[in-house]
Order: sequence, then C-alpha cells, then structure tokens
Amino acid sequence: MRLIAILLVMLLVGCATPIRDYKPLAIDISEPLINQVVVKSVGEEMLKQGKFSNIKALKVTATTSVRGFTVHPGLFRFTGSKDGVNHYQIGGFGEQSGSVEKSFLADPYQSVMVKTENNQLCVITIFNGVGCGDANPGTFVETQIPMLFENSIQQTLIYSGKIGNQIRIGYREFSNNFARPAFSNDVNYDLNESKIISYKGAALEIFEATNTYIRYKVLKNFNEARPLFPNTPSEPQKDPKGVGV
Repeated sequence: MRLIAILLVMLLVGCATPIRDYKPLAIDISEPLINQVVVKSVGEEMLKQGKFSNIKALKVTATTSVRGFTVHPGLFRFTGSKDGVNHYQIGGFGEQSGSVEKSFLADPYQSVMVKTENNQLCVITIFNGVGCGDANPGTFVETQIPMLFENSIQQTLIYSGKIGNQIRIGYREFSNNFARPAFSNDVNYDLNESKIISYKGAALEIFEATNTYIRYKVLKNFNEARPLFPNTPSEPQKDPKGVGV
C-alpha cells in the first residue's frame, strides 16, 4: 500500500480547483447576408437564423500524453480562467468532444486545463490533483466554436428540389440543437407565379433552380439579426447570369 501511495504522488504534481465562471455572450445571427447571391445544393440550408454563441474551446489535434492520463483528440469546452490557467470541461460538443483516459494508478479525472505561461496541457482529478504533460507539445490549440445559444430557437429554410417549375422548401426549427417536429413544414412555390418566395417573414428572390442546386439572394430575414462573422466582407451583388455553380 505504501508503494502505491508513493506512485500516486509521483503521478500527480500540484493541485487545482476547476474554474466554472465563464458565460458566453449570445449573438443574433443570420446567414447568408442580405442581397448576397448564393448557390446551394439540394438538402443545404438556404437561410439560417438564430441566437448563437462563439464558445471558447480547446482543440486537441493529436493524442497527447499527460502525467497519469492520455488526452484524445477533440474539443473541450472552456469554463473559466484564473491566474494564467484556462479551464475546460470534458465533453460539451457531442461527437466532436475530446476524451481522457486514465492510467491504472491515477485518480478519476474531472476536467482539463492549460497553463498559458508555458503552454502545458494538464488534467485535474476529482480530488483536485493535477497531472501535466511536457511544455509546448504542439498538439492542441485554443479556438472558438459557434453554437446555438442555450434555450434559443434556430430557424432554417432548406432547399428540397424542383418538380416542373415548382420548388420545394423545407422550414425547420431547432431548440438546444434538437429539431422541433411540431414546428417543421414543407412548402411548394410555383416560380411561374413569382420569383419571390416568402415564409414566416423571410423573403428570397430565386434566380435559377434545378434538381441539384438553387441560385438566389435573401431579401429579408425572419427578423433583424447580425451575421455570425460581421468582419467578413460580403460579396458584391452580381448579375445572376454571371454567377457560376
């Protein structure tokens, strides 16, 4: 037992308490931009609008050895920062989430952290013990991931193809990244009647539609919103006939 206790001390260096005070800001977004000519394939979103957040995250790009643990590739959600140390929860990004595997002697893990001073990746145990890897391993990077804001609604229009001169548009709503079937609908529009289609306040002008793609521009959103990446310059409006697919 004494030998095991000594080995456990050797595996972990220092102690830390996870920080969980980060609250991401919500941004009302709409894509694509108003009056931007866009081409989408069947099944793709023609218009997406909702309340999103740019969630801070740690992206581990390769399997990384940490004292007593192995950190596997994926995303880890940022939870807070203190004294030059950034803290991340394990999970939070579904199938994109990274994972942690402990050695036989190590305590169960609870979170991940990065020491920004020397770029060390560490794991915090349930007893607040810390195991760290070598400095500057080059296998992880801090990034931001756009996600639907908690308890908010995302609205989308989806291109579903064309029969004759009628196009089929699907409307979908999502809450907490889950579809709301009761708020989904599919509508047919006859382009012989009008090249302008609208649904729930959104309006689009259709330039060309086939069974594989649709070329259009958004005239009006479901409601007022900002683009997700406001600093990205929009393309100038072009003659529809000059836009390739």
